[in-house]
Amino acid sequence: MEKLTIKAWALDDRPREKLVSKGKAALSDAELIAILIGSGNRQESAVALSKRILQSVDNNLNKLARLSVEELQVFKGIGEAKAISIITALELGKRRQFEEASINPKITSSNSAFKIMQPVIGDLAHEEFWVLYLNNANKVLEKHQISKGGLTATLVDVRLLCKRALELSAIGMIVCHNHPSGKLQPSNSDKTLTQKIKQAAITLDITLLDHLIITEKAYFSFADEGLI
Repeated sequence: MEKLTIKAWALDDRPREKLVSKGKAALSDAELIAILIGSGNRQESAVALSKRILQSVDNNLNKLARLSVEELQVFKGIGEAKAISIITALELGKRRQFEEASINPKITSSNSAFKIMQPVIGDLAHEEFWVLYLNNANKVLEKHQISKGGLTATLVDVRLLCKRALELSAIGMIVCHNHPSGKLQPSNSDKTLTQKIKQAAITLDITLLDHLIITEKAYFSFADEGLI
C-alpha cells in the first residue's frame, strides 16, 4: 500500500484546502497537526495519525506540548523532522499567548493575574516562583522569576524578592507559584512563606496583594480565600 499523503485525499478531506476555503477555525486540532506532518504512514492518513497522537495525551494540547522529540517518534510515521515541527508549532502558540497576556497588563482581579502567569508556569513539570511587581495603578512593572525548584518545592529568598521591588519602586506585589501535581490547596509551608513575604513587604511600605497557586487550568488565590 502506498503512503497516504494529503494530496491523495478527496478534496473535502484536505485540511490545507479546508483552511483556505473555510478558515483556520474550521479545522480540528488533528487537522492542524496533519498539515504540520504532511503525511501519515502506510496504514493511516496524516489526520488519523494525528488523532491517535492526540488520543494518547487525552486530546490535551498542553500535554502534547510536553512530549519530547523521542516520545513523539514512538508513533509510526513521525520522524525527527515531524516531531520537531509539532514541538515548534506548539511552542510558538504558547509564546503568542504569553505576548498577548503581556500587552499593557493591569491587575483587576486574581483572575487577571492568573491569565498573565498561567502561560508562563501553568504547564511546567517543576515548580517555579514568580512575582508580579505593580505600580500604583496596578499595572505590571515586571514579571520576575525568583526561583526554580523540583517537582514539589522551590526555595524563595525573600530578601531578593524585596530588593527587586525597591529597584522598580513597586507599590504592590503578587507572588505566584505552580503546583505540577495539579493540587490547588496550599501547603503549610506555602502559608508560612506568604506571611513572611507580607511582613517583609509591610516594613518597606509595599503591599502583598495576593499569592496565587497555579495549575494547568485553575488557580488558588490567597486573597480570594481571605488568607492574606
